[in-house]
Amino acid sequence: MTIGNLARKEERESRKAKAIFDEKAPLLPKRQEEDVGFDEFPGASFTGAVFNLSTTIIGAGIMALPATMKMLGLGLGIAMIIFMAVLTDASIEMLLKFSRAGRLTSYGGLMGDAFGKYGRTFLQICVVINNIGVLIVYMIIIGDVLSGTTSSGVHHAGVLEGWFGDHWWNGRTFILFVTTLCIFSPLACFKRIDSLRYTSALSVALAVVFLVITVGIFIMKLISGGIMMPRLLPDVSDLPSFLNIFTVVPVLVTAYICHYNVHSIDNELEDSTQIKGVVRTSLALCSSVYIMTSLFGFLLFGDATLDDVLANFDTNLGIPYGSLLNDAVRVSYAAHLMLVFPVVFFPLRLNLDGLIFPSSRPLVLNNCRFALISIGLIAFIFIGANFIPSIWDAFQFTGATAAVCLGFIFPAAITLRDNYSIATKKNKILAVFMIVLAVFSNLVAIYSDAYALIMKSPSPRE
Repeated sequence: MTIGNLARKEERESRKAKAIFDEKAPLLPKRQEEDVGFDEFPGASFTGAVFNLSTTIIGAGIMALPATMKMLGLGLGIAMIIFMAVLTDASIEMLLKFSRAGRLTSYGGLMGDAFGKYGRTFLQICVVINNIGVLIVYMIIIGDVLSGTTSSGVHHAGVLEGWFGDHWWNGRTFILFVTTLCIFSPLACFKRIDSLRYTSALSVALAVVFLVITVGIFIMKLISGGIMMPRLLPDVSDLPSFLNIFTVVPVLVTAYICHYNVHSIDNELEDSTQIKGVVRTSLALCSSVYIMTSLFGFLLFGDATLDDVLANFDTNLGIPYGSLLNDAVRVSYAAHLMLVFPVVFFPLRLNLDGLIFPSSRPLVLNNCRFALISIGLIAFIFIGANFIPSIWDAFQFTGATAAVCLGFIFPAAITLRDNYSIATKKNKILAVFMIVLAVFSNLVAIYSDAYALIMKSPSPRE
């Protein structure tokens, strides 16, 4: 046996011991599955891990980013996207640092180690709230794109309605039912997140297709002289308009939330030392997509940019083949969301199981419990998507509460708790900064939204 083989064997034994240490964690390691008869799994590749984490990051939040450019201006908007990516990298590094120190294999286990069972429970509640809200948003957008929607008395025709006319079989409820039965349910049956690596790669490719088409439309309109010079800074004229700037914070926070899947992806990596590279590669890829989508989306529609930029693609673009390009943009992104769904659903199911059955054997070892929780969650999300009229209330709520806790407050709190005395002075200063920034900006965002609702004043984003 060579030295390389010995090193790999020792590493795998070490990872197996790591898995056993926290076997009750809500995000489960791969070795538990292998010990009960699963096919030999040598470990996930770097590329597969990048695709899975990138798919977790790039979801429906990207559709709201052009509207943040309208609010902030191009200069400040792009700077904020980069800043949030750097802050997200720092918060994930905090999680990984303390997970390594405590030999912990899940976010829930890490919170439990720092703050006891109440910390773990609070974390699991936040994951459940955040992910259910996000998945309902995904399903609503898919329904809007394929079947159409009516807003403020104006009907926006869906792709299928535009192609075939108004029929019962392309109605919203039926289309969502077929999508749930034929796409979401089969993909939700996988017990290992690495099994979704190919659909994740396809989902990232579809997001890139959406971006390429948007850039192509921009170039065609630029040649024809249909592009106006955008604002570089926010338009602030009074206190309410200044406070409204903070309403973009929940959207930016939601756009980068992936922390609940980092441990699952790390546990399945063949070489766990690659996880930092996976995180930074994913953040760089997603930030590039975010910046380009925000830039070209805002340049295309200017002050007419809607909260959901997909809604702008049901109008006459004033270019050749405009209708075809509109449909291509909407269909590519609806397909992207369909493939993102199971990646976000994976940690939702495990954390809900941890809440309901905290002392039971791991979920992957109980097929009956696995099936019942999966069916119950999918049914609940389907019902929510058919009865909740607006996606943006959900975005504001989850972004300002559960998402900000998962992304910044919990990692910072774990660092300040410093159970293993490994946090540096720089770590603690950054942690305090993250908590103060998260709490202040989101309180202002909530106040601004509540004030606008009470006063019935129009939002600058509309």
